[in-house]
Amino acid sequence: MAVDLAEISKIDVELGELPETMAAWVIRKETEGEPNDAFKLEEIETPEPGAFEVVVRVMAAGVNFNNVWAALGQPVSVFGYGDHPEFGHHIGGSDASGVVWKVGDGVTRWKPGDEVVIHCNQASYEDVEVHGLDPMAAPSQRIWGYETTWGSFAQFTKVQAQQLLPKPKNLSWVDASSYGLTYFTAYRMLMTRGNIQPGHNVLIWGAAGGLGVFAVQLCKAAGANAIGIVSSAEKGELVKQLGAVDYIDRNEFKGMMRTGNETPDEEKERFKVTRAFAKRVKEILGEPPDIVFEHVGQATFPTSVFTVKPFGKVIICGATSGYNLDFDVRYLWMKQKDILGSHFANAYECMKANQLMAEGKIRPVLWKTMGFEGVPEAHQMLHENRHLGKIAIMVGATDEQEGQEDSGPGAIRAEVGA
Repeated sequence: MAVDLAEISKIDVELGELPETMAAWVIRKETEGEPNDAFKLEEIETPEPGAFEVVVRVMAAGVNFNNVWAALGQPVSVFGYGDHPEFGHHIGGSDASGVVWKVGDGVTRWKPGDEVVIHCNQASYEDVEVHGLDPMAAPSQRIWGYETTWGSFAQFTKVQAQQLLPKPKNLSWVDASSYGLTYFTAYRMLMTRGNIQPGHNVLIWGAAGGLGVFAVQLCKAAGANAIGIVSSAEKGELVKQLGAVDYIDRNEFKGMMRTGNETPDEEKERFKVTRAFAKRVKEILGEPPDIVFEHVGQATFPTSVFTVKPFGKVIICGATSGYNLDFDVRYLWMKQKDILGSHFANAYECMKANQLMAEGKIRPVLWKTMGFEGVPEAHQMLHENRHLGKIAIMVGATDEQEGQEDSGPGAIRAEVGA
């Protein structure tokens, strides 16, 4: 049966009841490839919530690069792990806002009608790590909407009850769908792993990118001094608006970027530029940074290790330029610096971060809103690097301002990028 896109925002069942079928953008093993071709609009059976699960009516969904990977089937296909072998299809989407529609057995905190934001960490309640160490250490830990199916690019999504957070009343459905994955990742990096303190100096790579815009705001909220590394003066002015004390255009120091294939002479020249960069950072901050916020990897990591102060921390959550890191380890051990890995966030961290959003101390940064029909195009834009910031998809919502109950500034509309 063909799906009528004009009817996506309409639901003909009462709270607590689910329709037999729903519209969803589905990827299947045989469709993997370019996002424009991989995503297919289908009418599929609506999932029922199991024990400690909730089905949410999706009002808006955020777009992230992870479902470009899901579409392409690279670097690995999603169909070999998570719950994909059970269901045989993938519904992407790891950010969402919506309305609790039906709850499963054992759910007591949430009820139909509650307005929520969904965080994307899932883990089995049976894993002991969940009950005393950290859910992020659980062997069952998965990212919902990427390593699992039933993501947010559908009229309804199925999640664990612990993934739900109260939707900030000062934000619209669209605004509330746009920040979870990147913002909660940045929160754990700085607040938990970095133990950021007032007066700390923090260097943020890609400060105008999806992670960086939240790292800058978190530093300001914590009373820390952020310096943003960006790719243009326009992006530098944005990060200053968000609270950075200043910025550096990385194009002034192109020679510091490491490829991993430098000759000895080229490495000497690269290191000279790194020294000049570290000197500029110190001039701006008054001293070397206590923390370096890393997610670039191979190109910047040697500079991060060199630039951070003795006993400082380099915290890394990704490696967009390559994950094989090659750096002079003498600057690590002789200056007793720390390298810390970080990955998304647990439910408690997501809750604390979401409170800051509800208080207006942190704001989403959103570039573009598209209708439900835009899911394939949005991911194709990310794949081809034609996007200029975060994209949100309206599902149940029909207007960008819908869902905002309290007055507040809402999201910052801006073109962003690392």
